[in-house]
Amino acid sequence: MGVWIDSDVGFDDIWALLMVAGRAPIDGLSLSFGCAQFDRVHRNASSAASLFGWDFAIHPGAARPLLGATVTAEDVVGESGMQGPELPAAKLRDDGPALDALAAWATGGDGPKRVLALAPLTNLATLFLARPAAAARIDEIVWMGGGLTSGNQTASAEYNAFADVEALAVLIDRGAPLRVVELDACRRVVVGEAEIAAVRGGRHHAASLLAALLDGYVGIARARGRDRMPLYDPVAAALFLEPGLGTFTPARVDVEVQGPLTRGRTVIDTRSSAIANAAYLDAFDVAAVHALCMKALLA
Repeated sequence: MGVWIDSDVGFDDIWALLMVAGRAPIDGLSLSFGCAQFDRVHRNASSAASLFGWDFAIHPGAARPLLGATVTAEDVVGESGMQGPELPAAKLRDDGPALDALAAWATGGDGPKRVLALAPLTNLATLFLARPAAAARIDEIVWMGGGLTSGNQTASAEYNAFADVEALAVLIDRGAPLRVVELDACRRVVVGEAEIAAVRGGRHHAASLLAALLDGYVGIARARGRDRMPLYDPVAAALFLEPGLGTFTPARVDVEVQGPLTRGRTVIDTRSSAIANAAYLDAFDVAAVHALCMKALLA
């Protein structure tokens, strides 16, 4: 039994996909709006699959959140969803709607049903609402999202939580098996000029393109006066692949859905009195995670 990935296919998503594809069979990739508008996400996924030889199924999914306006991260990463050169054009891949594919995957085959979620949680919330029996078969959702302290979309909220607050609330309400790789943990793994140079000189067949994309990614930090950029989705992928590199600690996770200043804020209650409904990445081997992330771009 393989794994499932839900993604909005920006550069760090592609990085995470490269990591997983090199280590585990991927049964399907469901697509969501997020770092860019949905049409662009679909193009990115199709182009990346062609470039890297991915033959797993690609399933178009959520083009907007469950409720309200669509908010993307284009103001940070650009219209393409990633800074740097365009991916080579490719024929659009469409292997059927995400909801149907997710439900079929969750109810079919033997072995654990593990999901790596790297985007707003709209596709998974739709599954939990529309196909609850199928959703109940999922054993684990490792989600890059939320924050223990501050946010990045707003002072309070991390982007993936903010972009579809109601979707996260649905998963919490329905008892989804969430393992949260939150913003503060991800900020401990950083990349800069040394990593760009290593990728440029590496043995990957797309080394030049990957180095240019990584340079554009680090450029987000440079524009803010820093020389190193945190990793996000690749950190979640690393702990998804090798949970033993860290400790997931049970906690009570909730999300604010109404506050005008705090909408999208995740409240991760670590007190001993809290009734846990999820787990969050509490501690991990930063150097080992960094090395695992880099390996995928150097091979």
